[in-house]
Amino acid sequence: MTCSADSAVQATRVLVFEPEGNGHQQEWLEHLIAHAADRPGLEQLWIVAPAGLCQALRPHRAGDRVRLLLMTAGEERRCQHANIAIGGLWRWWTMRRYLRRTGAEAGHFLQLDHLSLPLALGLRLGGRPVGGILFRPSVHYGDLGPYRPSWRERVRDARKGVLYRLMLRNPALHSVLSLDPHFPRYVEAHYSHAHKVRRLRDPAHPLHPSAAEDQAITADVPPTRMLFSLFGYLTERKGVLVLLEALRLLPPLRRARLAVIVAGRTDPALRDAMTHLRARVARDCPELWLHYADRRLSDGELTDLVTGSDVVLAPYQRFVGSSGVLLWAAQAGRPLLTQEIGLMGRLVRDHGLGLTADTSDPVALAAAMDTMIARGPASFFDPVAARIFADQCTPDSFADTVIGSMTGEAVREPVAV
Repeated sequence: MTCSADSAVQATRVLVFEPEGNGHQQEWLEHLIAHAADRPGLEQLWIVAPAGLCQALRPHRAGDRVRLLLMTAGEERRCQHANIAIGGLWRWWTMRRYLRRTGAEAGHFLQLDHLSLPLALGLRLGGRPVGGILFRPSVHYGDLGPYRPSWRERVRDARKGVLYRLMLRNPALHSVLSLDPHFPRYVEAHYSHAHKVRRLRDPAHPLHPSAAEDQAITADVPPTRMLFSLFGYLTERKGVLVLLEALRLLPPLRRARLAVIVAGRTDPALRDAMTHLRARVARDCPELWLHYADRRLSDGELTDLVTGSDVVLAPYQRFVGSSGVLLWAAQAGRPLLTQEIGLMGRLVRDHGLGLTADTSDPVALAAAMDTMIARGPASFFDPVAARIFADQCTPDSFADTVIGSMTGEAVREPVAV
């Protein structure tokens, strides 16, 4: 393995570290495992992850090129510490130990955001170069569109700006992959060592065929109604409470044309508020058809729900970053209604993926839903631009970029049409 402070990493034995397993991590690691066999420059790939995640990944592992290493319960607990700074330091220390233990020549953090402080402090990893995926850069959101940051957001972005500048100076950090295509350009204009930052395309997981039992989720939707759906792990940040408030603000004649499905495991902290608001909607809006499923949907059910919807809802509350919901909707050819600020809003506007609004305001969200019902969802969606966008966000492109950032091999960029 060769590298210097300003050269690309060239490693054949690499390690990916991920101490969480409740979201997209499994899907992403499956892509890396599938792609590892096709990389002639890759001799060994270690994946360090919690026991449950390793168990889920085991059926996808073929041959000896990929090895799964189970974290201890103590390592997992420390790396997921409620204090982000403390958790980040533990992630740095644990990665350092596994790099030494395995003899890996380079390391990759699936979530680099947590490592910004230890890397900004100049901490090294035993001479091994590391990189990772930066999920939530927001220092450039003023350049992306409507953005009136609160004082907390201003402090957050100022803190991120300092950490980014310092971490990029750390010789141990060789690669920062950004899911936000606009962030690398911002870095080039404002920071030194900008060559370390490059774009990573968020992988669009292929839509799974839905079996007959999967179609029960939409089977009872009245055929004369327009279906709006919200799915995923339901938290306050996802905007489910604002959505229920917005439904009460729609004109009765609009509600009579509308069907809404809210499906996904609900944050326990939200259940009481959800129960209260659903009862109010049922009492005040008898003409509305509303179905709520408090459980995790299968891939087949998600496919049936997205393809059966007229509009996919993502009324996020000042969310930073992108979301797999956006790619699900684009692949299925369904318009998205989401927040106007940040990356989500910019991607929707750039690629004709739907409509954006101030989704933190129930009045504005209700107005946007009213407009889509009145004008028809198709008028807010560009099927050609959406297909081009989704076709470039492939699992192969994602895995190729991640593995190439560690091995130094050329990355095969998807061809833009």
